[in-house]
Amino acid sequence: MEKNYYVYILASKRNGTLYIGISSDLIKRTWEHKNKIVEGFTQKYNVDKLVYYEQYQNPENAIRREKRLKKYNRK
Repeated sequence: MEKNYYVYILASKRNGTLYIGISSDLIKRTWEHKNKIVEGFTQKYNVDKLVYYEQYQNPENAIRREKRLKKYNRK
């Protein structure tokens, strides 16, 4: 069975704080953010709404995409 990797963007609210991450289990990871299981940035800024994701089969491609997204201007 193939493993998938997800690059995702969470937001605190419309036009709010953004967080970009990567996970091989998007449902579990989103649940962790929403339930404040994940300490740190997302918990501190209440960033828990999944607003975008992309799916990859190759982890290197997912990591490359995550790094590229983090360099973008939020506009």
